[in-house]
Amino acid sequence: MEIKVIKNILGENDRYAAENRALFQAKGVFVVNFMGSPGAGKTSVLEKTMERMRGELSMAVIEGDLFTSKDAERIDRHGVPVIQINTAGGCHLDANMVQKTVREMDLAALDLLVVENVGNLVCPAEFALGEDARAVVLSVTEGDDKPMKYPLMFKESEIALINKIDLAPYCNFDIKSARGDISMLHPGIEIAELSCTTGEGVDAWCDWLRRGVAAKKAACGGARDGR
Repeated sequence: MEIKVIKNILGENDRYAAENRALFQAKGVFVVNFMGSPGAGKTSVLEKTMERMRGELSMAVIEGDLFTSKDAERIDRHGVPVIQINTAGGCHLDANMVQKTVREMDLAALDLLVVENVGNLVCPAEFALGEDARAVVLSVTEGDDKPMKYPLMFKESEIALINKIDLAPYCNFDIKSARGDISMLHPGIEIAELSCTTGEGVDAWCDWLRRGVAAKKAACGGARDGR
């Protein structure tokens, strides 16, 4: 009975995700499900992204968190449209939550929509949102064993960001080992090492986003509904 309940939940989520995917395709917006554990530096990476890509792409953010709007307030200070979703204790966002939220957005005016998921290395990987791609942030302060401990997150992501590399000399984190484990779990995954403090590696991440936006526009024939 428990298995049936889980299957029903995932099946319902997949239905909403498919509807979201069709909507994002029609509007020509590239959507990224941005995942990682609490404290990995997801919001800091987004802030650096907005600084680097200001005036280049039209971007919006959906912020997922258990409580408070602190991360959304940080995004708002950069002048980027942001909507907060509080799950009131829920460990992940789901496709229905995202569907209700994007109704408040002018998707046709966007090039890029980033959904910063709830900080968690388990549940967010199991629930599709209708996104084009998934990105996972792994901080060197978490330990290089995390990819093998939480393999689904890395198997399901198109890019892995190893963050806070400026702290690597002070942490017992083997970057070579982490990269090897991530590549073994997902052959062909892109891996970028970055630091929000020094700015190292941010350009590589932004280039990945640019390629995603360009590919989405090409797939949509350069046309969007509502324009």
